Amino acid sequence: MEEKKMIKFNEQEKIDSVNGALALRPQINKIVDEICERGYSNICWLGVGGTWASAMQATVHMKEMSAIETWAENAAEYLTTGNKRITKDTVVIISSVTGNTKEVVDAIKKIKAEVGATVISFVDAKEAILLDLADYKISYPVNEQLKFFMVADRFMFNNGEFEDYEDMYAEFDKYLAQALVEVEKKAEPFAVEFAKKHWNDEMHYFVGAGNQWGATYSYAMCYWEEQLWLKTKSISSNEFFHGMFEIVTKETPVTIYIGEDAQRPLSERVANFIPRICENYTIIDSKDYELKGISEKYRKHLSHHVMHAVNNRIDVHMEIETRHPMEIRRYYRRLEY
Repeated sequence: MEEKKMIKFNEQEKIDSVNGALALRPQINKIVDEICERGYSNICWLGVGGTWASAMQATVHMKEMSAIETWAENAAEYLTTGNKRITKDTVVIISSVTGNTKEVVDAIKKIKAEVGATVISFVDAKEAILLDLADYKISYPVNEQLKFFMVADRFMFNNGEFEDYEDMYAEFDKYLAQALVEVEKKAEPFAVEFAKKHWNDEMHYFVGAGNQWGATYSYAMCYWEEQLWLKTKSISSNEFFHGMFEIVTKETPVTIYIGEDAQRPLSERVANFIPRICENYTIIDSKDYELKGISEKYRKHLSHHVMHAVNNRIDVHMEIETRHPMEIRRYYRRLEY
């Protein structure tokens, strides 16, 4: 029987996209090496919405491995509160699809005017104000978390904290793009059934931890709420037992993401408990997906990529079931706010 063709799935395009992002590493390394040689005090990952979520992923990644002072700063919050830790010796890292996100633009203008921190800007567009405002700029579409992690990993390598850096990226360069394509293929039947089951949920709860948490938060807010117009709540696994689980019943839709970094036990605890109170739960565990060619010890750095690959297929079939193209917005960039 002929294999059914996957909808909205261009295998070569996906491979080229990941490999193209990985090919940015020499450019990224040159930037980071120059900053390290000059000296810096700390690293601020600044964003809003989905980019803030990616910033949270980068910081938890570094938190597990590095003594470098680093944190995720919400651009809108910075504009009202400021942050005295951001100085002329701070490295501020930002990302944007359009390069003109209002809160981020205003925050970077404020930072440059008041303290003169060094700014590294990743923008999907080739021309944008956030490229003009940056000290270092790289224009390449999507793959935000991969770009962020390459920056973080180089800083940690230069700080003597990542001895396997070269070996790990040798594997990523050779195997990662194809491995993530295979995750999407394996996830396809699951994604079809998941979408059929949950496309009309009154409320859906997403739970995650570690380098999965920022992605969990982003998936609930930026994908299901913003793009699919479905009501959700995201909750970190470490906070699940401090409020949210009291509203879970037998019928409550709950999806738990389990990664492979240091915070895996937090999500496993939720997964082990949830069957006692709920029959409408789903567990998405990155360990269930092969990453051919990638050593076991490096898988923890890729859990969020596995999650994203699975979610890619869920999104395709949620669009089908809801009859709602994810490109449509009611208010975002349509109204003044």
